[in-house]
Amino acid sequence: MSDEKPELTPISIDRLVAELHSMSDMRANGEMNKDQFEARFARMIGELRDRRIDADRAVIVEALAPLATDGTLRPEEHYRLTKKLGLI
Repeated sequence: MSDEKPELTPISIDRLVAELHSMSDMRANGEMNKDQFEARFARMIGELRDRRIDADRAVIVEALAPLATDGTLRPEEHYRLTKKLGLI
């Protein structure tokens, strides 16, 4: 038996952006409260760190930048996401 973890499929940048928009919409519509959003956001960051994003650094930064200005992510959430992913 090997202690190696199986290689996980990276997540596409399009899927990440779509998921962030979905979470933001659910929060705005009252379908998700602050604690539920926080729990889901934290799980998502953990999954991204485990699976990685199928894009290079410049593409990821470019795709996430508008989310901080269009209201999808609050500035502190955008900072946290980019920091945890090692982008800043």
